[in-house]
Amino acid sequence: MIILLMYIAIFVIAFFSVKFLARRMTRVSDFTSLKTVTFGDESAVTPNRAASVISVVSIFLIWGAFTGSKLTPIHAPGPFMGATTFTYTATNAAGQTDDATVRVLVHRLGETPAIPAVAAGDGFAKDDSVDAVAWRSGLIRVNTNDEGGSDAGYRVTAVDGQAIEPGGAVTVADGTISMTPKGTLNFTPAKGWQMEPIWLPAPEAVWARLIEISREGYQNFTLMQHLGASLMRVIGGFLAGSIVGIPLGYAMGLSSWFRGWFDPIVEFMRPVPPLALIPLVIIWAGIGETGKIILLFLAALWIMTIAARAGVSGVNISKVHAAYSLGASKWQILRHVIIPNSLPEIFTGARVAMGVCWGTVVAAELVAAQTGAGMMIMVASKFQLTDIVIMGIILIGVVGYSIDILMRMAEKWLVPWKGKG
Repeated sequence: MIILLMYIAIFVIAFFSVKFLARRMTRVSDFTSLKTVTFGDESAVTPNRAASVISVVSIFLIWGAFTGSKLTPIHAPGPFMGATTFTYTATNAAGQTDDATVRVLVHRLGETPAIPAVAAGDGFAKDDSVDAVAWRSGLIRVNTNDEGGSDAGYRVTAVDGQAIEPGGAVTVADGTISMTPKGTLNFTPAKGWQMEPIWLPAPEAVWARLIEISREGYQNFTLMQHLGASLMRVIGGFLAGSIVGIPLGYAMGLSSWFRGWFDPIVEFMRPVPPLALIPLVIIWAGIGETGKIILLFLAALWIMTIAARAGVSGVNISKVHAAYSLGASKWQILRHVIIPNSLPEIFTGARVAMGVCWGTVVAAELVAAQTGAGMMIMVASKFQLTDIVIMGIILIGVVGYSIDILMRMAEKWLVPWKGKG
């Protein structure tokens, strides 16, 4: 919730700041600025590059701030680490009470600091020195150090002057002391707002893991082999779905018989998520490459079919009438009117289908795959290697975004008339 509120605050501040600076420093005099109506006009809305840069930088800064990254200048309050003490009051079997102090040295996971010895004291409750791990809780068995601590009547009754009983908890200077139902103290250091590396590693940790896997590979394959395998599966399934789906969509858009025959099938399969088809595909095609391609084919098929059908249905009928009036044949109308005017919808569907295929290939590679980005994520998650999981997610996003950019460029080159009536 704190991260979400910070992101919203950055968005609002950046929005008004960029708008204010843009008005003060520049005066736009291009064609778009001369339009009298811009609301709802797609050609008048272009990406604000300043907003894009601020968005990416904000996400990086928030990520670094809540992971204690060395790359960011501002950090959220981190977990307590260092030495702290608390005092407990114990009652022995004879009903006598005594106080003792416990010195706790909190350190990072994997470190083995030297714990200095402390003088035990004169009473039956003995001072002690223990260690604890940041972000983790640990039992502090003060009874094993006290005289008579194993007797039936021995119990701890207070911590730092605050009464405590089994199942209860009190707050101390640098953490929380709770008591188990059996009467053993449990110390939890203050966690702060930063995330533990096992849940969210810092950006430099993910970068270091990327460099390591780029040089040494992962699970007997190089990083490029993993990404290449996923990319080839996605391209194969997408092309197969397009080759079948686009002609089917044209047929449904031009023929009432095809529309009536295939419409129930398409509308039935469209809302079915591709992941729900994985068990059926495994039964039919096994767990090899064929099954993965079939799954991606089905993920793209219905999207491309609907996109092509919508493209045909959205052609301006006046253009068709104009072509007929000029003596055009049906084939000429299809070639020069319907196909060019339906291409924008098809490209939009292709971008959506490619995104769905990328999301599906990760799940497809969770089943008996030896290579692939999804396989990397799955294996790493079993060993709680969060840095590899995040690295794989980022790489999938980067490759998918790069493909989307290439498709946008192809659309501008092949369909220059989009949005021009």
